[in-house]
Amino acid sequence: MLLSGGLDSMVVAGLAREAGYRINALTIDYNQRHRRELEAARVIAAALGAARHVVLPLDLRQFGGSALTDDIAVPRDGAGLTDDSDIPVTYVPARNLVFLSLTLAWAEALAARDIFIGVNALDYSGYPDCRPAFIAGFADLAELATRAGAGGARFAVHAPLQHLGKADIARESRRLGLDPAMSWSCYDPLPDGRACGLCDSCRLRRAGFATAGIADGTVYAG
Repeated sequence: MLLSGGLDSMVVAGLAREAGYRINALTIDYNQRHRRELEAARVIAAALGAARHVVLPLDLRQFGGSALTDDIAVPRDGAGLTDDSDIPVTYVPARNLVFLSLTLAWAEALAARDIFIGVNALDYSGYPDCRPAFIAGFADLAELATRAGAGGARFAVHAPLQHLGKADIARESRRLGLDPAMSWSCYDPLPDGRACGLCDSCRLRRAGFATAGIADGTVYAG
C-alpha cells in the first residue's frame, strides 16, 4: 500500500483491510513541503493495523521542479496552472511513477502481488500520473520489470478511488469508520499546524466534505 497520509490513501488502505488484505504500508519522505502528512501516515498505518510501515527517505528537493519540492509558492487562489500546460505547479515530476516503482520493488521482495494506490481522476488537480492510462500502463510494466513477472506472475495495481469524486471518498471514509482527521491534505500548512484552507488540495477536500455533509476534522486557517 502506497500510503501518503492523505484522505485518498487512507480510504484505499481501509478498503484493502476490508477486503481481507494484510497491509504493508510504504510512505515516501521526499522532503515535501507538507511534511505533516508523514505524521498522518504513521497514525493511519497504526490505526489500520499495518503489518509493517516503512517510511522511506528520498530527497526530491535535490531535483526540485515543483511547488512541493522547490522554492516555488504554493498557489492559494486555485490550481496554479503553468503557462504552457494544464498541469499545476504542485505537480512533482513523475512522482507516482517513482513511488509505484519503489512500491513494486518492495512488493516483489515480499512476494506480494497486489499493490494499492489512492489516485483519483475526477476531483483532482490534473496530474498526469493519476490517470487510468498510467495505472494500466504501470501494471503492464511491472511484468516486464521484475523477476516475478518474467516468471509469469501478474501484479495487480488497485486504484479503487479512480472514478470517485471527493464527496464519495468522504462518504467511504465514514462507511469504513475512519476518522478523516487522521489524514492530511494541505500542501502549505501554517507554522502553527493549521491547514491553509486555500491551496487546491484544501479546496478539493473542503468541497468534498461539504457536498457529502460530513464533518472534516481538519482545522483550517482560511
